[in-house]
Amino acid sequence: MKTPESDARNPEVPGTSLNAARRERELAELPGEVVDVLVVGLGATGAGAALDAASRGLSVAAIDAHDLAFGTSRWSSKLIHGGLRYLGSGQVDVAYESAVERGVLMRRTAPHLVRALPFVMPMTPAVPRSSALAVAAAVRAGDVLRLSARTPRSVLPGPRRLSAVETLRLAPPLRPYGLRGGLLSWDGQLTDDARLVTALARTAAGLGARVLTRCRAVALTGDGAQVRDELTGREFGVRARSVVNAAGVWAGGLVDGVRLRPSRGTHIVVGADTLRGLTAGMQIPVPGSTSRFLLVLPQGDGRVYVGLTDVAADGPIPDVPEPTESEIGFLLDILGSALDVPVRRSDVIGAYAGLRPLLDLGRGGDTADISRRHAVLTSPDGVVTIVGGKLTTYRRMAQDAVDAAARAAGLDAPPSRTARLPLVGAAPRDRLDVLDAPSRLVQRYGTEAPLLTALAAEDPALLEPVVPGLPVLGAELAWAVRHEGALEVGDLLDRRTRIGLVAPDRAAALPAAEALLPRAALR
Repeated sequence: MKTPESDARNPEVPGTSLNAARRERELAELPGEVVDVLVVGLGATGAGAALDAASRGLSVAAIDAHDLAFGTSRWSSKLIHGGLRYLGSGQVDVAYESAVERGVLMRRTAPHLVRALPFVMPMTPAVPRSSALAVAAAVRAGDVLRLSARTPRSVLPGPRRLSAVETLRLAPPLRPYGLRGGLLSWDGQLTDDARLVTALARTAAGLGARVLTRCRAVALTGDGAQVRDELTGREFGVRARSVVNAAGVWAGGLVDGVRLRPSRGTHIVVGADTLRGLTAGMQIPVPGSTSRFLLVLPQGDGRVYVGLTDVAADGPIPDVPEPTESEIGFLLDILGSALDVPVRRSDVIGAYAGLRPLLDLGRGGDTADISRRHAVLTSPDGVVTIVGGKLTTYRRMAQDAVDAAARAAGLDAPPSRTARLPLVGAAPRDRLDVLDAPSRLVQRYGTEAPLLTALAAEDPALLEPVVPGLPVLGAELAWAVRHEGALEVGDLLDRRTRIGLVAPDRAAALPAAEALLPRAALR
């Protein structure tokens, strides 16, 4: 088993640190070696596969054409959910797997990044009593899954009925007229999906994995890849005993025979003042369905996310999907059906869309009806491709992919241990609660939060907001360059932090990020 190196610049930070110097060194070493596992794609599943393989004692190289969490993994609802939707559509096995993986994250591997979020499901006049009964039954069944997954009520409280008064207390923007009350349930809220990917990649790096961004797989075979360094244009070969294709919606472009049917999930972003007083998430049933809900998700940073759509995304796969006006209008219409004062188009301060890498089984129909089960496919020459699934079950997907790769290559690998392996920054809740650091930093960096505040010793301005009115501190940008592999301004503003979700905020923060990037890289 490989052990983490120490960071010579800061002995308190283990060898999980990713930065430009480490990338350059490991890129120079890689062409002369044969790794046990080459992972292509550094979203949640790819970074999870790199961690899974490295934690089994295998040598690993993991590459991405862009950055950590560049693709679908950063465009989620930021939920680690127990599968309520899948219960409603009869996919009990998928719902159970989700409940199990939610418990793993909340209790053992990432309690600093995932916490309980209360959800209110309002019983409005638009929700027939028959639908309300069906939803209530699904919520109760979800609590049974929580119990079977051994997640205690101290982590996720149980559901209960709410009176109309209680419902409005938790969600004041709801329309009181005709409100029959609500259902209160709990699920896991992820502080930030891109931060989860960063933690996975750094934990893998601490176990010896080479995590290399801006390295594009030009061609892929069962024994390696031809790779291009996107920063220099240099091409080189990477030799591997096994290859895992975790490129998400781009996976079909790397391996023949992998047919995907992407679906687009769109969210809008509104200011917290637009939904003033909201202290819980909301689940608003989509008319005509008992398994689809509009999610209203307070983020604690002055923003609220509202989503999400599920529509076929035909045609070429863009690097960054764009929401359509019709999808934004759909979300506003469903949201407005439950609110006292509808949210207007002018209230929308941002929007984002992600593409789900759903396996095309050739059955047609709506993408909303395609199963969210993941699939592991092995090509004739031995490339293992992992597609489907969802953010919540990334760990199990990664485990299954590495199992398949080890079998295909005849690697002697012990069983996965990632269900018990804490990610960088993780600690029990009682330890996190007493850390000497701002609570926002603890929720994003866990036990490393005091190290970010310590950066003030070299520059007190790093503990000031990057932009007045935003909670992101300069220390977070500096930390991202020194320890989280950020190489460009987009890495800082669009992935290590989420400033870029609101265009005016991004523009305001751009000068600070551009000024800080070279300074931080030199330290």
